[in-house]
Amino acid sequence: MIRPTHVMAISSAGGHWVQLMRLRPAWRGLDVTYVTTDPGLRQMVLDEADKTGDVVSGFKVIVEANRWQKFRLLKQLLQLLFVFVRVRPDVVITTGAAPGYFALRLGKLFGARTVWIDSMANAEELSLSGQRVKAYADLWLTQWEHLSTPEGPSFMGSVL
Repeated sequence: MIRPTHVMAISSAGGHWVQLMRLRPAWRGLDVTYVTTDPGLRQMVLDEADKTGDVVSGFKVIVEANRWQKFRLLKQLLQLLFVFVRVRPDVVITTGAAPGYFALRLGKLFGARTVWIDSMANAEELSLSGQRVKAYADLWLTQWEHLSTPEGPSFMGSVL
């Protein structure tokens, strides 16, 4: 039996999460594990899946961290490594921040296809994480045409 494509949809909470959730129709019918930094978002995901019939195979919570919290970043990376060992996604898609950056790096190590969509809020320049994912993103997107370059990221429209 062929197993369905397993997607890991990951972002930090807040605006990154809202934008990630707007992409849900893109993976409808696929097996999805959601990863975020806010345990309160679990019920929202499950409620929406009940309405649409989406398959949610998991919901994982990792610690929130930013570039000024080195110990928490290390903890976040280790938590994500544990999630990857258990989940083994075929595709990793993220709208950003530190969890997305680490997920793309780990995704490449685990042989997953990786997609980075830089946050709509980054209108003047790419986010710090968005600048650093080039080597790890199979598809590297910006939502602002003036931020795209021939080397990447690509602009395919403002989707979020």
